[in-house]
Amino acid sequence: MKLLAVLYLTLTLSVVSLSAQAEPTDTRALEGVDQGRVVFDLNNNDPELLALYLMVIRETFEDLTDQGVEPDMILAFRGRAVTMIGEDRERFELTEFDHLDAIEGHIAALKGKGVRMESCSVATRLFGVDHGELLPGIEPVRNTFVSLTGYQAQSYAVIPIY
Repeated sequence: MKLLAVLYLTLTLSVVSLSAQAEPTDTRALEGVDQGRVVFDLNNNDPELLALYLMVIRETFEDLTDQGVEPDMILAFRGRAVTMIGEDRERFELTEFDHLDAIEGHIAALKGKGVRMESCSVATRLFGVDHGELLPGIEPVRNTFVSLTGYQAQSYAVIPIY
């Protein structure tokens, strides 16, 4: 019985100790970093997945800000992802409309935070997306392979989202 009491006390103290630990931070990675320069290379085929990643990108913006780093973010949409950032929904199933609504909401929120967004004109041409139908705040560029090359040369971290 005494052994069970000691075991119970040990387990209880371990759980209390774990719950008392501080919230995780990115202190080591962000040491000496004042500005988070990042471009997200978005080339998704699935509206649900794109909506999820945009939610995480919004959280990333907040995480940088909360840890004292000024976010300098760019979203570069290419491939089939350009079809999900326009107002034309004819190519989608009704079951995907909720995800498209979420994508639109995330884009509006990120635009409001000053995040720059661009779409690849090569992809819009190949997938038949009219530049005039792109969501507000998304600017067409000639070729995102070129712009990604330029951003990387300007010391932006490039994070692929496929």
